[in-house]
Amino acid sequence: MRVPEGSWIASLRTAARDIKLAHSVFAMPFAVLAGAMAIEPPIRPLRVVVQLLLIVICMVLARTWAMLFNRIVDRRFDAQNPRTATRAIASGRLALRRAWAIALASALLFWIAAGAFWALFGNPWPAILAPLVLLWIAFYSLTKRFTWLCHLFLGGALAASPLAAAIAIDPSAIVRMPAIAWLSAMVLCWVAGFDIIYALQDLDFDRSAGLHSIPARMGRRGAVWASRVLHGLALACLVLAWRADPRLHAVFGAALVLVALLLIAEHAVLVRRGDAGLNLAFFTLNGVVSVVLGVLGVADLIVAP
Repeated sequence: MRVPEGSWIASLRTAARDIKLAHSVFAMPFAVLAGAMAIEPPIRPLRVVVQLLLIVICMVLARTWAMLFNRIVDRRFDAQNPRTATRAIASGRLALRRAWAIALASALLFWIAAGAFWALFGNPWPAILAPLVLLWIAFYSLTKRFTWLCHLFLGGALAASPLAAAIAIDPSAIVRMPAIAWLSAMVLCWVAGFDIIYALQDLDFDRSAGLHSIPARMGRRGAVWASRVLHGLALACLVLAWRADPRLHAVFGAALVLVALLLIAEHAVLVRRGDAGLNLAFFTLNGVVSVVLGVLGVADLIVAP
């Protein structure tokens, strides 16, 4: 039976709700922070504002592409999994061809926005690397079919955002500023750690469907410990990022302490409340981690002598 498609506006709204655009908060503050770290004096305020605005636009478009690609290629698994059966494409609320159209349009607009760095600031690298970025962030959706390390691939997809933002501002920044590389490594470990927690919900389904994940391979206890180790590594990378950039002082140090407390709270919630605490542990606390680091990190750069 053919699914009624409705208006394009309705399809866009359905897609936006399904991929939860608000969850862009997980990676966006890190991209903005890395972009701010890459800025060298003399600072031209209008140029900086336009560049950071372009970074935000690129982040939203890239995530829309990646999330819709995920929903498209996983639609059959989503339909079989009670937790995900109500997703827009799996349930038929969003027609497949509309989903592809929105995803491909997002990818094209991302490339155009990346090209604006070339047109406006003479930096061709965002446009040159844009297709590779799109392929990389979509690849995660396929990895659960063949490796239980899929969580690290998701972390790697989000970890590309600080590096990409720094390249957009100044391609030489990732070479001369090791703090940006450490920040990216922190994002990889942090995201992989909380994705393992999120995947606990699908432990039984993944095993029955032949999908790979750390919970499916190691069980609940092993997965929780893997998440703890990755979050410990994330904190270590954050300390190294703090030490590697002399412009980061007490404000960033305070952010680091807050992040450590939030990650400890995340795992404490998981221990005390089990699966009932997943929404708080996964969405709320990790969203706060990202915002705290992004806001306080940029604030420290602004007040740096």
